[in-house]
Amino acid sequence: MRNAEFSASVCQQTRIRLKWPEKLLKCLALMSMVTVEHLHKVFGRFTAVKDATFSIEKGEIVGFLGPNGAGKTTTMKMLTGYLPPTAGTASIAGYDIIDQPLEARRHLGYMPENVPLYDDMRVMQYLEYRAMLKGICGKAVRQQVGWVIDRCGLEPKRKNLISTLSKGYRQRVGLADALLGDPDLLILDEPTNGLDPNQIRQIRELVRSLAEEHTVILSTHILSEVEMICNKVIIIDQGQIKANDTPGNLTRNLRAAGRVSIEFKGDLDTVVRELEAFEPVKKVIVEAPLPGGWHHVIVRAEPGTDTREKAAAIIASHQFPMRHIYRHIPSLEDVFVEMTRKD
Repeated sequence: MRNAEFSASVCQQTRIRLKWPEKLLKCLALMSMVTVEHLHKVFGRFTAVKDATFSIEKGEIVGFLGPNGAGKTTTMKMLTGYLPPTAGTASIAGYDIIDQPLEARRHLGYMPENVPLYDDMRVMQYLEYRAMLKGICGKAVRQQVGWVIDRCGLEPKRKNLISTLSKGYRQRVGLADALLGDPDLLILDEPTNGLDPNQIRQIRELVRSLAEEHTVILSTHILSEVEMICNKVIIIDQGQIKANDTPGNLTRNLRAAGRVSIEFKGDLDTVVRELEAFEPVKKVIVEAPLPGGWHHVIVRAEPGTDTREKAAAIIASHQFPMRHIYRHIPSLEDVFVEMTRKD
């Protein structure tokens, strides 16, 4: 088949597929955007992903976290169709990634960690080429390319050769490519990898703005980004899902959430004994003595409890001086370390 005939055929098929019955559209709107059930991926004797199960609802911004080699990229490549799963099932917008791969892919845009670009093409030329590969036809190509160029801040570079672009602008081209076709789901693998602080901030703001209209899965090692952008966190380690919740719930339920630091003078043994008798307290750790006769203790209690008032009352009842009492507020970094540490 000649190129013109092939393009016309693709366009006609695309138009036909877009005519969804109203009832089907309503059903799809109620479905989870991503559903993963017991997903496995094995390479020889190495299991990269083991029994991964999670779901992502429409409109969520999900931080997908894990140490190097934990299975993040492998999981995302299975969702995008780059790798077939060894076992298990997954669906995008209700379409099975194995049985209905083309339908599933029409609902997602993928930006890999190392964005593959053609250096000898100009930005607009490359995006037009990518749009046509995705089945966008006729006037819609220019409309779509113009929209993504404007959305990703590429207007000053639209006629530049890709080989002349900085790392930050290359990442923007990768994002623009992922946005072509206006997919429901964006999967972004390390979108700020290798960028300087100013570029990171720019890409972060861009991702935040994209999340207003798309479901986003964001893989990154910069945990502060996840705390600022994401409303859900999935942590994977050694191929297994270790956590799947909102950042707030994860930090509240962390063991470190009940930790209180105290500095005081007086009878150390008495204070430690009375603190340990308080029911929520699990352990009192005595730190190295401080200059001037000051003691430093760490009180570990049940997550979600605050022992500061009781601890202060115990010390005050003996009329011991106290100069510091502080309840540790755990961060997403604390959650990540506790979930993935090997000890």
